Amino acid sequence: MPKMKTNRGAAKRFKRTASGGFKRNQSHRRHILTKKSTKRKRQLRSPSMVHDNDVSMLNRLLPYC
Repeated sequence: MPKMKTNRGAAKRFKRTASGGFKRNQSHRRHILTKKSTKRKRQLRSPSMVHDNDVSMLNRLLPYC
């Protein structure tokens, strides 16, 4: 059986944690930043976790991560 391929787009966006979850960066921080408050931009810096319902999909996209 051939090797499974890793989805390269997902590999650049998600990192697996030690407990088996995935962490991700938050969106809305690329442009149009002048109207967003400093507090909002600061809180968008911190990574967040992928929801439990989506972890099984990411396990298929990232079999070797």
